[in-house]
Amino acid sequence: MTGTLTWKQLRDLKTSEFTEAGDKWHEVSDRADSDRVRVDRAMSAKLRETQQSESAEAAVGRLQRLSRNFQYLHSECGLVRTALNGLASDLVEPQNQLKRALADAAALNFTVHDDGSVSYPAAEVEDLTGAKKEAPGSKVQGSSRLPLEPPGFGRQGQSPLYPGYTGLKPMNPNAAKAQDVADRLARAVRSAGEIDARYAKTLTGLKAEKGLDVTAATLKDVARDTSDVRSTAGTYLGENVPEDKSPAERKKWWDGLTDEQRQEYLEIAPDLVGSLDGVPAVARDEANRNYLPVLIDDLARRGGDDAETKLNALRMIQDKLGEPSRPPMFLLGIGDEGNGRAIVSYGNPDTSKNVSAYVPGLSTKLNDEFVTDTMKRAQDTAKGAQRVDPSSASIIWLGYDAPQNVDVMSRGDAQRGAPAYNQFMAGLSATNQNADPHVTAIGHSYGSLTVGTAAKQSGGIPGVDDVILLGSPGVDAQKATELGVGKEHVFVGAADNDPVTHLPSKDEAALGWLTGGPLGVAVGRDLFDIDNDDVYFGKDPASKAFGAQRFLVDDGPRMVMDGGGFDAHSQYFTPEKDQVSADNIATIVAGHPENIVREKHR
Repeated sequence: MTGTLTWKQLRDLKTSEFTEAGDKWHEVSDRADSDRVRVDRAMSAKLRETQQSESAEAAVGRLQRLSRNFQYLHSECGLVRTALNGLASDLVEPQNQLKRALADAAALNFTVHDDGSVSYPAAEVEDLTGAKKEAPGSKVQGSSRLPLEPPGFGRQGQSPLYPGYTGLKPMNPNAAKAQDVADRLARAVRSAGEIDARYAKTLTGLKAEKGLDVTAATLKDVARDTSDVRSTAGTYLGENVPEDKSPAERKKWWDGLTDEQRQEYLEIAPDLVGSLDGVPAVARDEANRNYLPVLIDDLARRGGDDAETKLNALRMIQDKLGEPSRPPMFLLGIGDEGNGRAIVSYGNPDTSKNVSAYVPGLSTKLNDEFVTDTMKRAQDTAKGAQRVDPSSASIIWLGYDAPQNVDVMSRGDAQRGAPAYNQFMAGLSATNQNADPHVTAIGHSYGSLTVGTAAKQSGGIPGVDDVILLGSPGVDAQKATELGVGKEHVFVGAADNDPVTHLPSKDEAALGWLTGGPLGVAVGRDLFDIDNDDVYFGKDPASKAFGAQRFLVDDGPRMVMDGGGFDAHSQYFTPEKDQVSADNIATIVAGHPENIVREKHR
């Protein structure tokens, strides 16, 4: 639309023409993507395989340039498509507002003129003496501003002492109604005009320079264009995302979208669906890979120690995503809220028959240690499980804020994290393609309390068959049966030299025994070999009283006498340090707990 928008143009507008045009741009975008794939796979790859010469290398370089051109064309045409679809969607409401106002005008026998003014007929009214008189008809002009008082009051010189009268003359009751209609018409036209101008500016910016050569500056232009389209069409995309629905309902919503609609979310608004439980893993991975550079740029501009810590971790994750990985990595969630968020799967959790989701614990946050150590734990578990059953995947779930210091441990972080974990697990159940997948919940350190808290919620952890507790300070339960999967499906790995598994009960901590505080009691137990079934958050999961299945792990170095500190707390997943524990975890995850090496209860 161009020029000044009129109410007749808005009334007669066919928004379907914009979506149909968007479909054509989508076709061009798709063809460009198909051509890029053909260049990469059928031409460049074959040339590399069969030719080894300078001329062959030069040809590959030209093909790479062609591939980049197709990619640019795919992206920019996709942006035009989204902008047109957004324009059509955003114009629906003001058009409907206009049509409702016109319908009211017709019902009241009002006349709407080309300029938007509204004429109303004469009406018979009573004056202050009760005599019948005719109030003449007239014409009113609408205002696009919201009224500061009820329609009709205080307008046209109306007396505030005698509503319905102008001075001592009776006022035509149609006047207020006509003014209301005229105002609604004006507001609808103004709203549509603002939408039109916003989209026109964005669409005008989607232009390529002549003699297209995709350079770093061109790619930055794509990023800017994407941001502009997202800013303009964000409402159109965001209002349809079922954030308040269950993961199963979200899966149904995603499946009901067309390929074109899905591509809009993945390319234009990846942050809206990248962490949406119920969206399939492949789509979440693509969305988060697209969103990752945006998040990195945002943190780089923000500055500060916290942003720098997260920024370094995100860059390391980005590097890992660009390298070959066994099993392949799927980025199921990423974010900078709280201490940072990252959900990474090794192996496809939707196609794998066996899936585990590991919740890390004390002091975990989005930093370089998370990338180099915590993520590796999930990868080691996936590798071990795939040796037992190739159809296995393992996830590291940092979807909550773990406590950062043993002195501030409380149930609060676990209570806040448990619903999010259950929502994520419900999403896995919704998207897994196997009829009856085997799902394992793993909690390490404070993460075991989060898993235990999740298990004790109504209905338990969705889809979970087995629970593994590692280095646990307790799970706020006295019996394994409280975790909802049966005590024969609760497995515990607890190194005797792991101080976290010996943290004192709250009563002992309150006494400040020996050196004072929880850590002091743990040191005291190490020094004096004192035994107690109660730990910081309830009954010791490794105790006979708790009743879980305890499996063999390496005891690791003693905290004080061997100078081991917390080393025994951190090696459960690591084959290089504790092969027997890593094998036991992998065996359970792969669905064969009958083959684990067991250990006596404490």
